[in-house]
Amino acid sequence: MATSAVTTTDRSDFKHVLVSGTKVGVITGLAVILALALTRLLPAGLARDLALSLVVLGAGVLASLLPGHWAVSRNTEGVAGAAAIGLWGTVAFMAIDIVLLRPFRAYPWTWDAIGGGSTWWYIPVWWMLGTYLAWMGGLVTAARNAHAAVGLSQIALPLVLGSIVLTAVAKLIAGGVAVSVLVGGAYTVSLTALALFSLVRKA
Repeated sequence: MATSAVTTTDRSDFKHVLVSGTKVGVITGLAVILALALTRLLPAGLARDLALSLVVLGAGVLASLLPGHWAVSRNTEGVAGAAAIGLWGTVAFMAIDIVLLRPFRAYPWTWDAIGGGSTWWYIPVWWMLGTYLAWMGGLVTAARNAHAAVGLSQIALPLVLGSIVLTAVAKLIAGGVAVSVLVGGAYTVSLTALALFSLVRKA
């Protein structure tokens, strides 16, 4: 009886948020490490662009939808729980970044050059982006779970397809931008659009 209650109601308790957020942070860290490895192992070209795009898309799906899935988002409480999990995930990743990646100078110098030489410019941006993605993912998950529980793949499929279409369009317009960057932007737009559509439909 207790197990059934846990799996069918929104979860936003503090311990659950910390544990789930830490998992998101670890997944994000592994995705970043994989992307860095691909950048160094593969020569510049189509193969590397496609590989990095797959990593970005996969990481985006997991970072945005797993929080809502783990929070069992159905109502406002679950959506808030998903956003909290996303925020803690960015904090957990920050610890991995500071302890493992920064000391080994994992990032190219251009990464820091964006912030005028500062190594900390991206942290508040990362906090906001991670929380935003999890929040939008929580809204989409809650809308899909309103009538019956659905799997992660069922929610992810339209987002992935939308991202591919938007990336193709964006590539025609901004051909000089890296495909992986376009994929990240396209996924964020697709997720936001689906979340807003879910809110309008629910209203």
